Amino acid sequence: MPEPSPSPKRRGRLLRFGAACVVLSAVAGYVVVQYVTGGTGDPGCRVVSGGANGATYEFTPEQAVNAATIAAVGTNRAMPERAVAIALATALQESGLRNLTHGDRDSLGLFQQRPSQGWGTEKQVTDPAYAANIFYEHLAKVRDYTELPLTVAAQRVQRSGYPEAYAKHEPDATVLAAALTGTAAATLTCNGRSATTPTTTGPDAVRAALVRDFGRDALRQAGSEADAQDVSSTPPADPDTPAAVSAGRTVTLPVTEDTASGGRSVGERGWQLAHWAVANASALRIESVSYAGREWVSGNTDSRWRATGSTSAEAAGATGAGGGSGSVRIVTAQ
Repeated sequence: MPEPSPSPKRRGRLLRFGAACVVLSAVAGYVVVQYVTGGTGDPGCRVVSGGANGATYEFTPEQAVNAATIAAVGTNRAMPERAVAIALATALQESGLRNLTHGDRDSLGLFQQRPSQGWGTEKQVTDPAYAANIFYEHLAKVRDYTELPLTVAAQRVQRSGYPEAYAKHEPDATVLAAALTGTAAATLTCNGRSATTPTTTGPDAVRAALVRDFGRDALRQAGSEADAQDVSSTPPADPDTPAAVSAGRTVTLPVTEDTASGGRSVGERGWQLAHWAVANASALRIESVSYAGREWVSGNTDSRWRATGSTSAEAAGATGAGGGSGSVRIVTAQ
């Protein structure tokens, strides 16, 4: 005997239930996408492997700023590129490279560090530079960490409930680390467009961000080049701050043997600074960055590094491992 057909009232309930399931699935998918991409729409930044495999990783300007900070702190501690890759993979897993103000229990920040577990205060662990520094401090204590599988090294620092989760981020973290430590030249680009108006812009904002990520020594011997008639000199806020001359919209960072640090070559240091500037382009309204005969310009649809026709001596650092000298030139919108 056939089953009786559902009543109109029951059919209505079933339809509403089905519609609710579809909506919930869509919302869940949206949340996952927002978590992975950083929640700011199209990625806007891209890094390409300097190797033969041509691997790429696309990410948001917010993620780019945080990744550049993690790399800068690591190289300032003279940590190897492998350490930077471990740190980036960890932050990708823990926060999607976003400086979160929430997490499991009291976990916060890029690395989801817990104040109750001795990682620092809430303010400290949500400061990307502090969070990266204390991560490296713990990583340096892991014996032979550069020889360990990435997920094992990361787990010995994090003590996560999901110890295998870091492994899936290794390919992206490795490509990103190569660009942000300068070993892969002209491989990181961003479109440079900002969805919001930055609170601080211009050469002063660039110099403040350099000090934030690289420390005060980043500005030693660094000044500003004039591309305007109005030139003014601003005294340092304290005796330990390197003096810099404010002129027009350009900040020039000399790259020499003296400014290269942590055993890095001049070319690697130059490309690290150049990629750092591109990663911060949206946040600081940077219009162009040039180094070693290449130039990146904000707003280009392909956002490529293009040859500038500079001399061969200037281009010597273009390989990322060269020993030449030169300057990274950063032009701001104002």
